[in-house]
Amino acid sequence: MLEHLLAILAATLPAATPLLLAGLGELVVERTGVINLGVEGMMLIGAIAGFACAVETGLGAAAGLPAGALAGMAAALLFAVLALSLAASQAAVGLALTIFGIGLSAFIGQHYVSDSLPGLAPLSLPGFSAIPWLGPVLFHQDAMVYLSLCLFALVWWGLARTRLGLLLKAVGEAPEAAHAIGYRVVALRYGAVLFGGAMAGLAGAYLSTVYTPLWVQNMTAGRGWIAVALVVFASWRPARLLLGAYLFGGVTILQFHAQGLGLALPVQLLAALPYLATVVVLVLISRDRRALRLNLPASLGKPFLPG
Repeated sequence: MLEHLLAILAATLPAATPLLLAGLGELVVERTGVINLGVEGMMLIGAIAGFACAVETGLGAAAGLPAGALAGMAAALLFAVLALSLAASQAAVGLALTIFGIGLSAFIGQHYVSDSLPGLAPLSLPGFSAIPWLGPVLFHQDAMVYLSLCLFALVWWGLARTRLGLLLKAVGEAPEAAHAIGYRVVALRYGAVLFGGAMAGLAGAYLSTVYTPLWVQNMTAGRGWIAVALVVFASWRPARLLLGAYLFGGVTILQFHAQGLGLALPVQLLAALPYLATVVVLVLISRDRRALRLNLPASLGKPFLPG
């Protein structure tokens, strides 16, 4: 029993990493008053761009991860032009971006179906990885797991402790007031959207080059939508997002260890657990309307064009 629990905990960290990366990016975007529902599409674009670059260059994840981040930024730029500069509906543009990402990744990916990559070897931290029980769980993971935690710390610190973080939140709460005192609201939102795209693309590239280093059509399997839901679950707070990402990552891994834990549940139900958990959490959160109003960025989803 203990072995199964430790195996679940060890597998939860890499399973949660793409959720954490994409969720952090979307959290920063929504803090500025923009909602980008194209996270799933940007992850897929990052996944195929990263995988193709890794295969074609022969450099593996070292080339694939930055390529995925750049591809995600390019997709986010398209969203920004339409939703921010042209004031198109943010929800509609985000949904269109997801559809575009699904189609583009499937079209390009058909040439890479038979290819695979070596992935990234786990880092064994001397001394720490030998700690009983916790050592293999916390100190025997790939480099991207630790990078995602560093990015979490950076986002938390940036939003809570820096002038830029305060500006981003001010733009999300009252863009007209921020513009009136001289801040470039659209430029700040552009920066946030591009950061969110880079994080989503990085999350997708992690899936295709490290986590499961081969190409499978639609391999994100709804993780982009879960990342968007996690932002709401976290009430737009980075610390709660981290908790939520690991919670949902653990639910995802549970299906592979259910039999060892003695859970006699249908395979189909176990496969649906992450999505069922997402629906349940969103329903529970939506019941607390007061908490949502207190934490929801006041201008979320509302277009702004400087006069």
